Amino acid sequence: MKKLITLFGVALLFVCCKEDATSISAAYQSKKLTSLVNPFIGTGGHGHTYPGATMPFGMMQLSPDTRLDGWDGCSGYHYSDDKIYGFSHTHLSGTGVSDYGDILLMPTRMPILNNGADGEKGYRSSFSHDNEKASPGYYEVHLDDTNIDVRLTVTERAGIHEYRFRKSESNQQPDNHYVILDLLHRDKLLEHDIQFLSNTEIQGKRFSSAWATKQMLFFYMKASHPIKNWNTDYEVTPKVMALEFDNPNNEPITIKIGISPVDEAGARRNLETEIGDKSFDEIRQLANETWEKELSKIVVEDDNEDNLTNFYTSLYHTMIAPNLYQDVDGRYRGMDLEIHKSNEFNYYTVFSMWDTYRAAHPLYTIIDEKRTNDFVNTMLAKYDEGGILPIWDLSGNYTGCMIGYHGVPIIADAYMKGIKDYDVNKAYEAMRHSAIQDNLGLKHYKSLGYIPVEQESESVSKTLEYAYDDWTLAQVAKDLGKTEDYKLFTQRAQNYKNLYNPVTGFFQGRQRNTWFSPFKPEEVNFNYTEANAWQYSLYAPQDISGHIVLMGGEEAYEEHLDQMFSAPMETSGRHQADITGLIGQYAHGNEPSHHMAYLYNFVGKPHKTQEKVHEILTTLYTNEPDGISGNEDCGQMSAWYVLSSLGFYPVTPGSNDYIIGTPLFDKATIHLENGNKLTIIKKGSGKYIASVDYAFAKAELQPHTQSFITHEQINRGGTLVFTMSKEPTDWAVEKSNRPKSAIEEYPIVTAPFLEKGSIAFTDSTVVQLNTLQSNAQIFYMLGDSSWKEYSKPITIYNAGDLTVISKKEWC
Repeated sequence: MKKLITLFGVALLFVCCKEDATSISAAYQSKKLTSLVNPFIGTGGHGHTYPGATMPFGMMQLSPDTRLDGWDGCSGYHYSDDKIYGFSHTHLSGTGVSDYGDILLMPTRMPILNNGADGEKGYRSSFSHDNEKASPGYYEVHLDDTNIDVRLTVTERAGIHEYRFRKSESNQQPDNHYVILDLLHRDKLLEHDIQFLSNTEIQGKRFSSAWATKQMLFFYMKASHPIKNWNTDYEVTPKVMALEFDNPNNEPITIKIGISPVDEAGARRNLETEIGDKSFDEIRQLANETWEKELSKIVVEDDNEDNLTNFYTSLYHTMIAPNLYQDVDGRYRGMDLEIHKSNEFNYYTVFSMWDTYRAAHPLYTIIDEKRTNDFVNTMLAKYDEGGILPIWDLSGNYTGCMIGYHGVPIIADAYMKGIKDYDVNKAYEAMRHSAIQDNLGLKHYKSLGYIPVEQESESVSKTLEYAYDDWTLAQVAKDLGKTEDYKLFTQRAQNYKNLYNPVTGFFQGRQRNTWFSPFKPEEVNFNYTEANAWQYSLYAPQDISGHIVLMGGEEAYEEHLDQMFSAPMETSGRHQADITGLIGQYAHGNEPSHHMAYLYNFVGKPHKTQEKVHEILTTLYTNEPDGISGNEDCGQMSAWYVLSSLGFYPVTPGSNDYIIGTPLFDKATIHLENGNKLTIIKKGSGKYIASVDYAFAKAELQPHTQSFITHEQINRGGTLVFTMSKEPTDWAVEKSNRPKSAIEEYPIVTAPFLEKGSIAFTDSTVVQLNTLQSNAQIFYMLGDSSWKEYSKPITIYNAGDLTVISKKEWC
């Protein structure tokens, strides 16, 4: 019979001895930035974007549906498809889970209620990309099977459909004008209602369950022509209807529709307020003007049209989500699914925070401070309504998706940058509340300093991300004078060290205090979130200096980076569709890798950062439907491109530093809300930086020798000039010019680990213990016996509990 040891390890620490964009370059005044957006980028491959009409951060996403389910149907549209089921009013951009697709409308010639997905005759229609167009706030397509032209445009909470039923020269197409109203489309229908208010007005509701277990949506629609008849298979409460229109002169039929998370009256008010009597073309023009204003927050000038399209499409994608979730009168549906009201801020949903805390929200702190305040106020409202900051909320629902508590770094990053138009004390309360829970592995994380493999799936990723989140919380605690909390969360921010295996050089799972084995860094398993050990091997953005020490110094750290980028691209273990965009084992198609190309700056090799950033910018983003190397993820993939192409990236949100990579464009101007502007100029060719000069306002340019810039420098504006080289240079290699990410107060002692021996044995086993600190003391206790200091390997004969702790005095 095998005997089993249950091994517990903790670390104790003794401290002693010391304690609006209006100014645009003349060359670009006549060029519409909206013309540089290609909404089809990301609709192919695994980008999961949609091409339809939406407004910046708007509630409505009026887009065609070509796919009913499946991973590559998350947005409802995939470029490889050639059939359209209809046009629904809510869609998700770039997510890895499917939802939305509410209230499908589809013009057709016959009253067929089946969508045709089963192979039977249905209302779906073939289409060709040759007859399809999209631009910000606008979409059009020709339906081949029924010879109907469709145009769509939107406001924030409402939209307009326009259908033109073409006359067929062969007279094979009937003159009947039908529009299908389908509430069964896509996810599971929970409750519904359809009410005819007149022969041109319909209102109703659709409650559904998918990723969001109870999504509540109401609608009000008004048609340009009277409905003279309708067909349905359901006698009492119809779910699918064929609406027949009286249109003897074959005029374009327009349907105006408003939506609301609150009630039908709210949907009607949204429509009447935002559209009213305005025509399709008037709304389309307003949508275009709104997008033009938003996109002109950053004006980029260059001769490479594809790069410009990639940039403005990326900027466009960063402005699609989060989504407004509040009616024009201030009412919204909260995380308790009850109705609330606020006229102090706009309330949003669709926060993909595991993705977007890295670059999308830092981008908003630069170009959209007002909306950043709204985002924080929204999160605090969600905390009041639901009892905790959400991790991934969708339409008033906690989805339970993804890991960490990344609402904390989003709030902390805004706060540390001086964006504070919210209740700061409540913000801190909500942040701290997220960090002191016991669920999702936090109980073990707090007591042991890491999450054991046997206690929680994805334990490595969760431990590492909790540690970073804790560091951002510590920064706010320090600024607020909360000394004890600052100490506590600074120590917790070092918990990443407890998962560092000095033998393999990777962050590795600990199973009953032994290292999870067999270990293969390329293996995708349940210890990591959508990644393998390579892709989490450099995730300690809060303490890069400390991680470099763990790895044996700068040369070892640089070598690890080199090996990661040059390793074979194959992964093993379970299939993980998110691991895409590979350069070696660097996976740009998923977020854990996004900061890694910039880490060379921290070891004095900025030219390698410049090489990798340039390679990613120019090979993993293209002006094609499959031009995004992974799920777009609600703006994160695009935010990486926007910031990196400007020349910098936030490796550690909350630090206020942006690490310099390499600029892509000849000139870029960031127009800030405070009236300042930062102009970025690239001189010469090549991807390497020879020198950088910076000037505040109209002062003379001065050499900028550091491989990072601060949020303060960006926010006060000025001019940043990059002089480029075709060969690597020694710019910013000195230690004094490198960025710094280091935890220098309240160091921890790492938990001991079993270096040799077996936790399962027959007669006896010899256990050898160790810690990362060579001069730390280790104490152990077998069962209920007394504590003993560890000095040599222990021979164990009987099954039981072995508890170990480490101590060290810092002087």
